Parts: sequence; C-alpha cells; structure tokens
Amino acid sequence: MTRIRELDALRGFAVGGIMVVNTWQHIPHQPATGVDWVIDALFQGRFFPIFSVLFGISFVLFWRRAGRWVLLGRLAWLFCFGLIQHTFYGGEVLTDYAFYGTAVLLPVSFLAGGVPVLLLGLAAVGWAVLVGGGPLLIPGLFLVGMALMELRPPRWLLLPVFAVSALASVLLTAAHAATGDWQVYGVAALAGAAAYATGLLLVLRPWLSALLEPLGRMALTNYVSGTLIIFLTTPWLKSDPTRWSVVVVATTTVAAQILFSRWWLARFRYGPLEWIWRRLTWFRPVPNRLESGRDQNRPLPDPGVT
Repeated sequence: MTRIRELDALRGFAVGGIMVVNTWQHIPHQPATGVDWVIDALFQGRFFPIFSVLFGISFVLFWRRAGRWVLLGRLAWLFCFGLIQHTFYGGEVLTDYAFYGTAVLLPVSFLAGGVPVLLLGLAAVGWAVLVGGGPLLIPGLFLVGMALMELRPPRWLLLPVFAVSALASVLLTAAHAATGDWQVYGVAALAGAAAYATGLLLVLRPWLSALLEPLGRMALTNYVSGTLIIFLTTPWLKSDPTRWSVVVVATTTVAAQILFSRWWLARFRYGPLEWIWRRLTWFRPVPNRLESGRDQNRPLPDPGVT
C-alpha cells in the first residue's frame, strides 16, 4: 500500500506537539509562568485535533483496503492498548479513539461520503465546543477527516485556509485572554490547529518531511512511550516552579523519538507497537525486518494531493 508521506509528516508534527501538551497538563499551573502562557496560547488544544482528523483519514484508507470487519478488530485491539496504557497514564485517548471509531465512523461509512459527512462533522464539532470540548470533539473531527479523504480538496486551498485560520486563531486567543470565555478558547484552538496543519503543508520540504515522517509512521509507539516518560518524570515536573522542566522533558523525548524512529525504520517495516497491532488485527504472522532496499513494504513515493 502506498503511503501518503505528507500525512506521515503531519502526523509526526502532531505527535510532537501532543508530547509538549501532555507533559504540561500533568503539573500545577499556579502561579502561572511565561512557559504556561506560551503553551496555553500556542500549544494547548491545537494538536490533538490534527491527529483526530488524520485518524478519520486513515480510517477511510484502511477500510477501503481491508473491509469493515477487519477494521472493527483493529479498533478493538486499539481499545485494549488503551486499557493497558490507562494503568499508568490516566489521560490516555486510545480508548476514546477506539470507542468513537466504532460508534461513529463505522456506521457513517455506510452513508454517502463527501459533503454530507463534512457537514455532519462540522455540526458535531460545533456542538462539542458549546458543551465543553475536550474528548467530545473527537467524533466530529473524525468525520471531518473522513470527509476530507473522500473530497480530496485541491491544494490551492491551503494558502487561503491558512491565512483565515491563522488570523482567526490570533484574534480569538486575544479575545479569550480578555474575556476568559472557554468557548472562545475552544474555537481559537481549532482555528490554530487548522493554521498549523495547512501551514506545515505549505512549508513542507524534503528535509523537514524526512525529519517528521518516521515520528508519524511510529505514532502509536511514540505516543505511548511519551506518556511513559511523563509518568516517570512527573515528580520532577511537579517540583519545578519555573515549568522549564516541561520544555526539557518534552523536547528531549521528541528528539530521542525522532532519532530512534529513523534508526528503527531503516531496519523494520513497522514500529514495535504498530507491528504488534498489525499482527493482532490480522491474527497471523507479519514480517517486519527489512531484507533489502528492494523490499516492497518500504514507503513508496508520495502520490501527492489533488
């Protein structure tokens, strides 16, 4: 199966941002420091929407290739991964992703795709913002990703969407700072997510893509290992009133994950947890070690976007 390398890079970008946010969320924020203000204004709530939309896109790709029954098993095993992760990290989202994928994406896959699914997804996101956001945003974002995969919007839309969403994010973030309205903050975060995603796709170059793709191809491994690092370093994080420990832990972890992912994928087809997930899904042996440069399971050239 041909990998869409831009999506891998975007997924890696989201994984890195999620690591920063998750690290920060597990410590006290009072009294607020400059680090708190920066993460709250530029990171919080802006990366998991990207990852959720990408999950919806991946859902369509997998469903078309393997069918709904295999996909249902894949989601069931994802739920099991989440239960295991929950034993040491209470903020895991894998169970949410598995649940909403089963409860929302599978039934909607029987409907006509495209614009109706997009409108349904936007309505679900709007409702979630009104009632508090958080995990309730996930099903709507899934549907938006599913619709985008069906619609394949043209590339020339990236620049205008980036310009509008970036401006909206700046203005709404400022409005939230003045009013404290959390619904305004929720919309600002979603606009920021759109700006980050489209902005990255606009500036993506081969060197940057080569840096982010391995991180994205091993997203499950990197997400779970990142939360384990947070669990192990939480005592130090909580004892640091400056919050600079958050920056150190997050950036060091992401840098190490990039290096490890590049090393691993030069030798294997799939990341460690990705390989286990694939074996459980198909319930049969799945070769993982790369035999040579001619290995057909290496990523193929990017087909691009329409």
